[in-house]
Amino acid sequence: MPIKNSFAEMHGEITGWRRHLHENPELLYDVHETAAFVVERLKEFGITDITTGIGKTGVVATVKGKTDTKGRVVGLRADMDALPIEEATGAEYASKVPGKMHACGHDGHTSMLLGAAKYLAETRNFDGTAVLIFQPAEEGGAGGKAMCDDGLMDRWGIQEVYGMHNAPGLPVGEFEICNGASLASSDEFEIVVTGKGGHAAMPHEAVDTTLVAAQILISLQTIVSRNVDPIKRVVLTVGTFETDSEASNVIAHSVRMAGTVRTLDPEYRKIAEERVRRIATDTASAFGASAEINWDAGYPATINTPDETVYAADAARAVAGTVNDNAEPIMPSEDFAYMLEERPGAYISIGNGDSAMCHHPAFDFNDDAIPAGCSWFAELVERRMPAL
Repeated sequence: MPIKNSFAEMHGEITGWRRHLHENPELLYDVHETAAFVVERLKEFGITDITTGIGKTGVVATVKGKTDTKGRVVGLRADMDALPIEEATGAEYASKVPGKMHACGHDGHTSMLLGAAKYLAETRNFDGTAVLIFQPAEEGGAGGKAMCDDGLMDRWGIQEVYGMHNAPGLPVGEFEICNGASLASSDEFEIVVTGKGGHAAMPHEAVDTTLVAAQILISLQTIVSRNVDPIKRVVLTVGTFETDSEASNVIAHSVRMAGTVRTLDPEYRKIAEERVRRIATDTASAFGASAEINWDAGYPATINTPDETVYAADAARAVAGTVNDNAEPIMPSEDFAYMLEERPGAYISIGNGDSAMCHHPAFDFNDDAIPAGCSWFAELVERRMPAL
């Protein structure tokens, strides 16, 4: 089945929603106006089972099919938050809020799920319950985890869950998905090396923390090259390196560095943390210094489950005619991972065409992708819970 006629007819209306959201971006959990807009639309569609405040500011709504003989429940998720970036698109519907913009397409994701909600509420051509999940704080706030911690999966009896993200560079309306790990985990670390400051002319009376920290930084790069299977993916980056002195004739007393570790494999996530701690501690000790390591565990890897990957790909194929169901994983992270830790499901990409990359000031969601995205959500519900 190609793009559903209903979404071709609703294209202009859904585009209007998307551009309204684009003009009025909100960050993290402070998505009160966005959530209110979502609730207002859902009520217009005749949907009455709406719950707000899940995961602080998330919205959950249900649409019942014509029948519910098997108790099937499928969750569909879209994210609502924007980014702290000054917009540079020049669009007539550009952000009205200085320093904030929808630079990742969450305005499009939310609008496509709203379009699917309207269609499902009108047709109800399925046997079961569709749970519509509008999530805050994907951009670094772990809103997916907050919603799960509020009992999202158990309270609504969700049995499988699906999400979608736009993909710049992929032709508009086309789909791709990978089985297994599709996006990386993302952890942050801070290492503070403390030695003994002194005069640059008398290094023998000091413990040169700049030298020690530099040795640690270089040694950290051996984690990927010497502790990770070459066919696996781990990325370790030190992005900040700063001493407590700005003078050229001073040996710093302390040095702070900070970075990130990304991996597709939970096993290597643990190994990377262990090696960062060991390298920093033992290297500092060998030079007569000390190292304090602070580890901030971020989003886990987003891991699609096998059967649900097939279901998601089949729905995409029905909409677009073809689907790349053997896509390569990528190393950004996504907090839909928390939902996939609690239930089987899959995360799929939809083409955004030749656009700027996500998180770029010139990025804009491509409204031409809306009919295909809405159709995928709706097709998935009707396929996973076929009407009797």
